[in-house]
Amino acid sequence: MNEIFSIVVLTLRICFISTLISTIIAILLGFTLGLNDNKFIKYVKIITNAFTSLPPVIAGVVVYLIFSKNGVLGHLSWLYTEKVIIIAQVLIVTPIITANIFPAVESIRNSFIETSLGLKISKVKMYFQLLKEVKISVISAIITGFGRAISEVGAVMIVGGNVRFKTRVLTSAIVLENNKGNYQMSIKLGIILMAISLTVSFLAMIIRGRNNDKIKKSYS
Repeated sequence: MNEIFSIVVLTLRICFISTLISTIIAILLGFTLGLNDNKFIKYVKIITNAFTSLPPVIAGVVVYLIFSKNGVLGHLSWLYTEKVIIIAQVLIVTPIITANIFPAVESIRNSFIETSLGLKISKVKMYFQLLKEVKISVISAIITGFGRAISEVGAVMIVGGNVRFKTRVLTSAIVLENNKGNYQMSIKLGIILMAISLTVSFLAMIIRGRNNDKIKKSYS
């Protein structure tokens, strides 16, 4: 039971941190993409959407090569630590959150910019106001990103090494216990992961259902 508790706590901690970092990056990028419209921005949007389907194993391999002994950042000795798992998850989650934010900003761009110019507010205030206007979309995107992070296994196992009490999270622990033939433990961990994932999915579904209508109604 202590080991299960340790795995769950570690999993949640890593996913919360990676989702938080991804959210900060995604909000800045998503707002920039949503408020602007030119050829460069269009290409960035295409790339961002493409990266939402990036195979996690590829992200894991890239991070592994960077932080391995012969890698560019190998001297940091971060391989098989929580830090490198978080980095891998950020690469996977950031495009997903971004791709869920910028369409919401696009939908109110013209009206929002006109209002902001009319009120003559600064860029900083404009971004804070925009965050209020699309907060439901942002929350929904964050929940979606967290759900992706907590269900990740490929990249986590590659860069984390599945080290007991250090980098063993729910998904990697399930794979390990299943391979060992310890199906009872595997099932217990699977039930916990499924409960968390279903809760996250349920919250995302509720928020998405209220999102579009509320934003359009505000600017109609």
